[in-house]
Amino acid sequence: MNGIIDLTAWQVALAYLFVLLVLAIVRMRGINREKEILISSVRMTLQLILVGYILVYLFDYPNPWLTAGIVLCMEAFAVYTVLNRFNDQLVKPLKYIIAIAMSAGTLACLAYFLLVVVRLTPWYAPQYFIPIAGMLIGNSMTGVVLGLKLLLDGMTTQKALVEEALILGATPRAASRNIINNAFDSAILPTINSMIGMGVVFLPGMMTGQILAGIAPITAIAYQIAIMLGILGAVALTVIIMLQLGYRTFFNQEDQLCSR
Repeated sequence: MNGIIDLTAWQVALAYLFVLLVLAIVRMRGINREKEILISSVRMTLQLILVGYILVYLFDYPNPWLTAGIVLCMEAFAVYTVLNRFNDQLVKPLKYIIAIAMSAGTLACLAYFLLVVVRLTPWYAPQYFIPIAGMLIGNSMTGVVLGLKLLLDGMTTQKALVEEALILGATPRAASRNIINNAFDSAILPTINSMIGMGVVFLPGMMTGQILAGIAPITAIAYQIAIMLGILGAVALTVIIMLQLGYRTFFNQEDQLCSR
């Protein structure tokens, strides 16, 4: 069958049966998630509709300032999401480090991917720039959340081990090494697992979307390989910047653990 199958509003509405299914399951199991599921479903719908209209305008009237502005908004929202999740546990310097890591890691990988790998002309072409930026930023945000959680937990649960290492003469860097390594490993593991199962267990969203849009499967595969490697690099770079700078906020100028 050739051509793209357009979905009507009624057909999209039929997909909300899955939401009703999930609501029925959590209610039967006594899991208090109904409100969160409903809010997330409605929020997703409204956000995607709004983004759809914005993208239609950007595609019709490409502009470097608008494209850059959209990406900066995505970065800001990603940073806000991370900070909001751990707000009570973060000191101000660590908040700044998270913002720096998210911005530096994702934008560096995005620039390399678009200018060197894809060789995008013009560089601000929104149909490439925005979706690829979204994938890099979204996956990096997830990695930072996982890495930050392990860093905070490790510095709390392994506080005695860190202090013992400091007493024996270790530097803060050496005393925190295992915690940082475990946090980094946990942060990149979901991306690695996705890469392992990709193409055999499941077809990724970007590749599926391109195939549904009529793109040749081989072309879609080439883009998917490139973008997954880009995601891996963005997640790893963002997380390692956050961890290598962030662990220092747990120590004072005398290389002692701070009370938080």
